[in-house]
Amino acid sequence: MKITGTLQHQAWQEKVLPPVEQIRPGLWSIPVPIPDNPLRYVLVYGLELPDGIAIIDAGWDTPEAWDALRGGLGIAGYEITDVKAVLVTHLHPDHYGLAGRVREESGAWVALHPADAGLLRERYRDFDGLIAAIRKQMAVHGVPDEEAGPLADASRRILPLVRHTDPEILLEDGEQVPIPGWNLRTVWTPGHSPGHVCFLDPDRRLLMSGDHVLPRITPAIGVHPQQRHNPLADFFDSLDKVRALDVEEVLPAHEYRFAGLADRVTALAEHHTARLDEIAIEVIKAGADGATAWDIARRLTWSRPWDQIQPFMRRTAMLETLAHLVMLAAQDRVTALEDPRPCRWRAVS
Repeated sequence: MKITGTLQHQAWQEKVLPPVEQIRPGLWSIPVPIPDNPLRYVLVYGLELPDGIAIIDAGWDTPEAWDALRGGLGIAGYEITDVKAVLVTHLHPDHYGLAGRVREESGAWVALHPADAGLLRERYRDFDGLIAAIRKQMAVHGVPDEEAGPLADASRRILPLVRHTDPEILLEDGEQVPIPGWNLRTVWTPGHSPGHVCFLDPDRRLLMSGDHVLPRITPAIGVHPQQRHNPLADFFDSLDKVRALDVEEVLPAHEYRFAGLADRVTALAEHHTARLDEIAIEVIKAGADGATAWDIARRLTWSRPWDQIQPFMRRTAMLETLAHLVMLAAQDRVTALEDPRPCRWRAVS
């Protein structure tokens, strides 16, 4: 893998916001800050149109993000009112959160894959049922009562950061995005979310990869009440799907641009394969009585000790562990003991 976004990489190293850049004629990269988050910013891409501009992703709905998006568009020579389309790679708040406000200000249409579009109302409007489902999931998989409630309710803090809007256009796999002057193709890549998509520009040999392929970190792949049954298997399939694409450069939603898509895909697959083996070993250690997903997560290798991981990220760690357990079960390497609760996992003898 080769870093091509050198200014972005330098800014990442210095822990500052990278500059607005014109990547190609008619194509802009606009960093939009994410508050109190290790990802720091989302990279919004602006695609110039004959009568305005389209954007890929939008950022959180915060004053800082709104000002950064407006300011970045201004450097490119546009106003918010010039935005004609918001192409959202997936439904997470740092990508979808501002789409509603952009639409209100400009009249732009919003596009999502139908698998994510169908989850929006339950996630951001009628959310009490989803919070209850998350709370139940925490209990089923061994999260102690004193932590299960706060972990489930942590999602409520995200709600003010999203301006809900239903998409006018649903982008299916392989479909051309209806924006003039661009040959942009939708590539459905479920895993990080059920409806995650990348956008392929075969003429410029570019892949706007969203969160599917990032240069430094692996996207979170977790079992969630709104996820597909085996999201990690989906993610492996989606990696294979993009591996052989003829692209010169990858434009991710975070960090920095890079070349060498196939090499990065291989590294991501190897990371998850190693994690599957690590979790299988922990399950074997648990013996015949098995262990909960929560217990296993606490024993795994993370970027920092478990007691230093913030509560919301502990939930993410447990859900990622559960995703690996579900895939191990599909491989007949582990099995779930669901009665009595909480669910415990043991090795297949």
